[in-house]
Amino acid sequence: MADLTKSGGGLSYRRHFAWTGKVARTVATVATTFLGLLLVTFLIGRVVPVDPVLAAVGDHASATTYERMREQMGLNLPLWQQFANYVGNILRGDMGQSVLTARPVLEDIGRVFPATLELATVATVLGILIGVPAGVLAAVHEGKLIDQIVRFLGLIGYSVPVFWLGLVGLLVFYAKLGWVAGPGRVDFGYDGVVDPVTGLILVDSLLQGETGIFFNALTHLALPACLLAYFSLAYIARMTRSFMLEQLRQEYIVTARVKGLPERVVIWRHALGNVAVPLVTVIALSYANLLEGSVLTETIFAWPGLGQYITNSLLNADMNAVLGGTIVVGAVFIGINLLSDMLYLTLDPRARR
Repeated sequence: MADLTKSGGGLSYRRHFAWTGKVARTVATVATTFLGLLLVTFLIGRVVPVDPVLAAVGDHASATTYERMREQMGLNLPLWQQFANYVGNILRGDMGQSVLTARPVLEDIGRVFPATLELATVATVLGILIGVPAGVLAAVHEGKLIDQIVRFLGLIGYSVPVFWLGLVGLLVFYAKLGWVAGPGRVDFGYDGVVDPVTGLILVDSLLQGETGIFFNALTHLALPACLLAYFSLAYIARMTRSFMLEQLRQEYIVTARVKGLPERVVIWRHALGNVAVPLVTVIALSYANLLEGSVLTETIFAWPGLGQYITNSLLNADMNAVLGGTIVVGAVFIGINLLSDMLYLTLDPRARR
């Protein structure tokens, strides 16, 4: 009995040690990745043909003013020291001040990011609700008409430029048919009526009882969200089809059918259940891509999100804002990848062992 106790205690200790080591490796990986992101953005800020001092003081500033501002910004220091100061400022939440808005960059990003988050979230949910069933049906009916349709629509989603599809959508559904509202997040008369509690206008309007603004915002959101959802579901449907085809050829599927289980149980519970783990990673990457890749969509639809903010800042040589937005996008990618890994461990008991 004593030997068993010791053995059990040793096993528990080894498991605890293994989990501690895994957490430590994860933290080290995230920290290293984030440090690499900061290094890349720092180097970009030094090699672009934009003088941040001139952007701050203007072209007609005197040489004395120029040198004073250069010292104030720390650009007279050695490169390694500039990078150390840059990392320290970012870790303190100081991304500098925007030349375009004269406000701290972090404050600007906190103001515009919820719009991008709302747009990307609605698009991803639509992509999942349509893309996953479409991929499953295409795999089940491989080679048949529905499979050909899903593959054809997915090919178009990969091939058609997003800006062209956005312009066509505005022309048809807004200008011609009038089914949706035009560019912007709400009509001009509703702008500023809802207090930005969460920054998500659909949520804030409902919390404050402004149902009229809610439906108005929904009509503005519909077209850009459906556009992004189309690109998302094309990717999700394609990967779901691929995963399902692999599972449907496994022996456990044949066994389940031989036992007489209903086909819907075999497909939707057993086969789809086994592709849930890799599918989570696909959905997470799709969501991250929509968060950082909606620049053209936000520009076309005048959507006041992070993509439009970075674009306007780039056009006005506001490098603090551009680099700050880039860091946020990179941090989102890191966070979503970490979340998908955690979900992977939750969904797959074998990974925990």
